[in-house]
Amino acid sequence: MSEQTNSLIPKQSAARAGALTFGILFLLESLCRSFNSSVLSIQAYDILGASQKVSVLGSVVSGTVLCATLFMPVMFGKLRRRWAYTIGCCLLIAGSCCLATFTLPGQIAGTMLRNVGASITNVTLQLYILDHIKKADLTTSEPFRLAISTVSWVVGPFSGVWLYENYGSVGPQLAAISAAITLLGVFWYLRLHDAQTLPAGTMQPFNPLANARHFIAQPRLRLAWAIAFGRSCFWATFFTYGPLLMIESGMEKKTGGLIVSLSQLFLLSAFIFGPLSKKWGVRVVIALCFLMISTASLAAGVAGIHAPLLAAGLLLVAALFASGIDSVGGIPFLRAVKPHDRQKMAAVYRTFIECSDLIPSTIFIVALHFFDVSIVFIILGACVTVIGILVWRYLPQSM
Repeated sequence: MSEQTNSLIPKQSAARAGALTFGILFLLESLCRSFNSSVLSIQAYDILGASQKVSVLGSVVSGTVLCATLFMPVMFGKLRRRWAYTIGCCLLIAGSCCLATFTLPGQIAGTMLRNVGASITNVTLQLYILDHIKKADLTTSEPFRLAISTVSWVVGPFSGVWLYENYGSVGPQLAAISAAITLLGVFWYLRLHDAQTLPAGTMQPFNPLANARHFIAQPRLRLAWAIAFGRSCFWATFFTYGPLLMIESGMEKKTGGLIVSLSQLFLLSAFIFGPLSKKWGVRVVIALCFLMISTASLAAGVAGIHAPLLAAGLLLVAALFASGIDSVGGIPFLRAVKPHDRQKMAAVYRTFIECSDLIPSTIFIVALHFFDVSIVFIILGACVTVIGILVWRYLPQSM
């Protein structure tokens, strides 16, 4: 790790911000999202009364957010990055305000605003990382950024469900709003304290469809997207249907939040998977992780609502290896994207999150009409197997 990572704010003469700077920002953004990560599906279930209806809601929201993400640079035009990041934080706050109303319109609007805000902050932060972190340092900086967010993801999900059970829909959203305000304050402190920490840049406008075609035409970017999509499919399914599996098994709501929080302890495994990727190569680590996720997810689906604790344990095993992909799975994109394409390609690449919500949710709508919630993990395991094979077959060893 370079010397800049040893301090949050580089010296005035420094040209680059370090991994710690971005790690702190990512930690705070993660804290904001984690407070309502498990609450979203539980509250939607309480409002709608069925897992299938939760899937329908998820598909509608994800489709809308996907369009917003693709057209993000058009909306921003020449807006500077710091203002784009600020808008993202404000949308996170607005989303929490809507979710606190505990109404169906509030649930829809709040989830959309939350996800669009997260998309904006994520893309903008990724652009800063591409500008400041050297490609040779990514196998160190990316696992570090993930690992430092462990506190957020361990504390947030369980705390959010606990606040929801004890203080209603307002409790977790107040916590999320506080985290978002803190994030915005830290971001502007870094910018105002040292102009070189987060230098001015713009969100350049372009044709989203032409940009998508340009992205698809590059095999390495397609594969990088598939890796991120597969990993995000697991987390989206786990965060949404893991708690619902516990509820439909007759267990308490907080059990689902506890399982999600426990899974986030594995983010610390980034300190293991990072060095392993240096020793064995990124391809081997990612392919192995997908294999283990597939096996554990299939087994969890078989255990299902009839053996919920066994299913929960298997999902935690899958979460361990999903954390491994979290730590190094973004490296293929960061190394493959060309410097002059960074802003254009980052917006398209970020659509893996919305697609990982939209596509599985759409499939699950049909499956849940015939089966209980356990079926989603069997479908997940089968899909992840395909992606693991693609990684082993096509990801270059030198990547």
